[in-house]
Amino acid sequence: MVALVLVLLVALILFGAGFALKALWWVAIALLVVWALGFVFRGAESGNRWYRW
Repeated sequence: MVALVLVLLVALILFGAGFALKALWWVAIALLVVWALGFVFRGAESGNRWYRW
């Protein structure tokens, strides 16, 4: 019985980790799109710099 509970617990942890990693990939893609749009549509005051600091 203990082995069954441990297997179910490991499966639940791995499922949760997989979901979290997939969500993080979507967040990373969204941030990449926002950064790319900012790079393309940057203002003329930034000159030739590729960063905004």
